[in-house]
Amino acid sequence: MLDIILSILIMLGGFFTLVGSLGLFKLPDFYMRLHGPTKASTLGVGAVLIASAVYFSTSTDEVSLHEVLVTLFLFITAPVSAHLMAKAALHIRVRQDKRTLNKSDQ
Repeated sequence: MLDIILSILIMLGGFFTLVGSLGLFKLPDFYMRLHGPTKASTLGVGAVLIASAVYFSTSTDEVSLHEVLVTLFLFITAPVSAHLMAKAALHIRVRQDKRTLNKSDQ
């Protein structure tokens, strides 16, 4: 049963990472591309790290906190870095696609 749970977590992690990578590749401008790695890839790496923590916690007699700490750090820093990149892009006036403009900006 544990192998099935770990397999599902790893497959979900790989799927979300793939979706984030495709979003980074296919979306038309910086603001849309910013969502790919910060949203989907965060979930992907988080799922893989949780699978790793569960595996190493069950295979040894100790609780594996390294992966939990990395996951916590990732979930804290990814939104902050995305916010700062978006603010910097707005400050230097990076070109926006028509689909990302507000109706008042057009």
